[in-house]
Amino acid sequence: MFLPGSRYANLPTETWTDPAGKINVYSCRRFLPSGDEFDLLLLHTVTEGERLDNITANYLDDPQQFWRVCDANEAMSPFDLTAETGQTIRITLPQGIPGTKNA
Repeated sequence: MFLPGSRYANLPTETWTDPAGKINVYSCRRFLPSGDEFDLLLLHTVTEGERLDNITANYLDDPQQFWRVCDANEAMSPFDLTAETGQTIRITLPQGIPGTKNA
């Protein structure tokens, strides 16, 4: 239903049958994970005019993975993370990938 790199790719699906008998498949609701579930790589300070897709391309080599940075910062909207110059955002490993605590 979704591309493999999408934030919705691994969501379970459900079905609903409408009154006419048509079966509709839909994805279950996705909840933001807790920011504590991510191991920090570095902190990034937002400069004027920056966009999250460009920040993500710089650190994760894929601008479409901006949602991973949103998740790590418990942000529903990517625009919230770059709205304020000087704001610090967390760049982390993907959820469930532990980092080296002694590195």
